[in-house]
Amino acid sequence: MSYDNATLKSAIETVYAADKVVSAVCHGPMALPQCNKPDGTPLVQGKVVAAFKDSEEVAVALQDKVPFMLESKMKELGAKYECADDWHSKCAVDGKLVTGQNPQSSEACAAA
Repeated sequence: MSYDNATLKSAIETVYAADKVVSAVCHGPMALPQCNKPDGTPLVQGKVVAAFKDSEEVAVALQDKVPFMLESKMKELGAKYECADDWHSKCAVDGKLVTGQNPQSSEACAAA
C-alpha cells in the first residue's frame, strides 16, 4: 500500500502555496510526507502537526498494514509532532496547516 499519489501531492502543494488551508485527520496525514513547500523542503518540516500515534496503530494491530508509522515519519521529516493520550482529541494548527491525531480530533479540527 502506498500513499504516494501525484494528483493528491499536486493538489496539496498547490493549495498550501496559495496560502489556503490544508487539513488532515487520523490517517489522512499519510498524504503529507510526499509533499513539499515551495522551497522544496518537506511540507511538515518545522511545522506543528498531529497524526495517528504509533501506539494507537499498535493498539489496533495495523502497524504491519500501513506503509509507515505516522508519528515516526512526521518526526523523521522534522515536524514538531504533538499528541494527546491515546484515543483523545488533539488538533494541531500551524498557520494554514491543520492536523488531527485521530477520529476524536475531527470536531476540533473542523472548528479550527
